[in-house]
Amino acid sequence: MKAKTIQGQSAADIRSALTENMADGFRPTLAIVFLSAKHEREAICTLLQEHDIRIFGASASGAFISSEICESGIAIMLLDLNPSDFSLVFFELGQADPYETARFIGKKGKELFSNPSFIITSGWLHSDGQQIIQGINDGAGTEATVFGGMAGDDITTANPFVFTENACSPAGLMAIILNEDGISMKGIATCGWKPIGISKTITKSEGNIIYTIDHEPALDLVARYLGLDIDQESADSEIIVLGAFYPLQVERDEGPPVMRSASLGNKKDRSLICSGYVQEGATFKFSLPPDFDVIDTVVSECMEMKNAGQPNADAVIMFSCISRHLAFGILANEEIERIQQVWKEPFIGFFSYGEFGKSKNGKYEFHNNTCCLVALQEKHP
Repeated sequence: MKAKTIQGQSAADIRSALTENMADGFRPTLAIVFLSAKHEREAICTLLQEHDIRIFGASASGAFISSEICESGIAIMLLDLNPSDFSLVFFELGQADPYETARFIGKKGKELFSNPSFIITSGWLHSDGQQIIQGINDGAGTEATVFGGMAGDDITTANPFVFTENACSPAGLMAIILNEDGISMKGIATCGWKPIGISKTITKSEGNIIYTIDHEPALDLVARYLGLDIDQESADSEIIVLGAFYPLQVERDEGPPVMRSASLGNKKDRSLICSGYVQEGATFKFSLPPDFDVIDTVVSECMEMKNAGQPNADAVIMFSCISRHLAFGILANEEIERIQQVWKEPFIGFFSYGEFGKSKNGKYEFHNNTCCLVALQEKHP
């Protein structure tokens, strides 16, 4: 399998780069496309369809093929995958149950291949992303390899979408189903954030909303912890933005903590609004702001994955939470560059609103504030 990456600020840029990269006889069958929601998606799709290239696409809050983050541009990875080793499925969820749709995707994968794996993306669904992971595994009848990310939209949180050749939706769910007998796919979900303080208990929650922590209104506790005068600073708004600097590390009996962003607060009912499901009764710790040690940990876990199961790769894909970009600042470029150097192969990524993947010693889950990395390699007879 051969992979090439291109980027630009317009469809004209992409047309020129595509022509140049196919001049040597390279004939891609699949394009992974991450682009700003502002761009002419239809023009990009038309261009790729002219060359019979299937499309797995998502709007992004910044995309990259190197450490230079393209905030409002287009990034594309072109792959000449054997068509018999992959299938692409797209669903418009509407009022459909995300779990049932995901279960169908898992079942479809098992019908196509004895050993399927899944790269997924979705709109910013109002349901918990864990339902998607569970649905795929139940449909496949086993714990399948599942990595991916929820679409972004230039940090407007207004209308992230996913798309393929002839479909686009803010409530879409799509997957590249790979034949693992032909394409090796290994990945890691890693965050590197360090916990701080003592464990606290979520004493009342529903879905992704935390109402009380240690029997105290959740927003009041967080405001005191962060030293914020919320009512004074955000007098005109009921929903307030808390930022991405102190994510919650939700503890489990087995495996590492799962990260949850608590970046919004409701002044009326004094609740926290998280970016994923939070179990009532769970305990958590806050996280320290990021530093170079966070990047060291992430790179170290990527190296462990490489040495343990994926020494070589034909292509590398990164799904990184937008909260990392916001909290890291210029360090985000450093993290991307160092991860890219692990394999030094064609590389693409984007900043997402939630990530799917498996942490070291963990299980496949829906994450926040996490970097999920996938390495692909064609298996030769």
